[in-house]
Amino acid sequence: MEPLRSEEAAPSSAGLVSRSMRLPAAPQPKAALSAAEAPRTFWAAPDEATVVGSGTAATITADGPDRFRAVRESASELFAVGDVHAGALAARPRFFGGFAFHDEHGGDDPWAGYPGAEFVLPRVQLTYTDDGPWLTVNAVDAGPEAVEDRLETAADELTSLPTSDERTGPPGVRSRVRTTSMSEWRESVTAATDRIEAGELRKVVLAQALETTLERPLSLPDVVARLGETYPDCFRFLFEPADGGSGFFGATPEQLVGLRGRTVETGALAGTTGRGDTPEEDEWLAEELLADDKNVHEHELVADAIRDQLAPYASSIQAGQRRIRRLATVQHIETPITAELADDEHVLTLVEALHPTPAVGGLPPNEALRTIRDTEPFERGWYAAPVGWFDAAGYGSFSVAIRSAVARGDTATLFAGVGIVADSDPDREWDEVQLKYRPILDELE
Repeated sequence: MEPLRSEEAAPSSAGLVSRSMRLPAAPQPKAALSAAEAPRTFWAAPDEATVVGSGTAATITADGPDRFRAVRESASELFAVGDVHAGALAARPRFFGGFAFHDEHGGDDPWAGYPGAEFVLPRVQLTYTDDGPWLTVNAVDAGPEAVEDRLETAADELTSLPTSDERTGPPGVRSRVRTTSMSEWRESVTAATDRIEAGELRKVVLAQALETTLERPLSLPDVVARLGETYPDCFRFLFEPADGGSGFFGATPEQLVGLRGRTVETGALAGTTGRGDTPEEDEWLAEELLADDKNVHEHELVADAIRDQLAPYASSIQAGQRRIRRLATVQHIETPITAELADDEHVLTLVEALHPTPAVGGLPPNEALRTIRDTEPFERGWYAAPVGWFDAAGYGSFSVAIRSAVARGDTATLFAGVGIVADSDPDREWDEVQLKYRPILDELE
């Protein structure tokens, strides 16, 4: 079957034309994603519409410490000369993409094709809402009549796709290579706790990478669909570089920030334990986690830092009750946080202010980032960085890209990290990293 057609990215100086229509029915997201043309986009999140993007009408890239502002300004320039008829709020054109974790990002393997920031405005955007599916076609190289014709053509192509949701199983893992040995890990954690005891650090998040060779090439639409069955309450994403060829995907429980109007939603997610084999054991593990001084201390560092990072923009900040967030393989301590902004702000302004939270970086932030750079023997790339979407109003939704992997052909590199504080034990932290690989590894093996 031919993929949905896409146009080449056009210069941002051209005007945006966007048209949408309600569809009586639509193929399953997996089928739409399989038929989409690179770069493919997928986004699904709690209480949000699911979106499948095909191709690109416009692409914004940026690098360095100024990448957040550069993306925001380029998108605002494009949206400012737009001719948009969305039909529904959910069908409005949106940019999807993400940022590198570090300001200095080289794009070495496995991150070839992923710059310091890249956001795609899909040529074809299929949005699944509670009220039914919507189809949107965006262009910066055509007039309204041509875009309306493309909209009709895209709708016809979608109706020809299979309505069943057949998929292949996991590809199988042939081999694994750890970038960090057990002895190197112990040395790194001990060095970090020594620096914490000396007062140079309060917390640092150290990560590992697991390089896998698969029995057969990975189907990204299939793995995203399987993650949706196991982790329906997580933020699920797929982003491909502009030239396709690879994909960064995941199912993360951690929201960085959501903005609509002046209402901000975020939260602290830090402190981890496993799941029990019985409901009684599960509850016992949760109670033990909430009573554990090390995990509670780590969690409160994150919650306090998020409130401090939001304070310059907020007229009020409210923290909910600390609670347990249960996932298929782990349990976390979670504190929901909401805020009301004092003035209108773009979501990317808040993304820049919040990244990296101490849940993936550390405290003090600059010292923690230097420690990560000096310690980790691999490139984080987009791992643990902000990924999500924003629209012309500056509203948007971003998650923290943990529980993730970057895949190309029959290889996939997985990432996982843990927070190191004064009383961290290297062996226990090693075990926690292995636990955090499971969401992605289970879908590969």
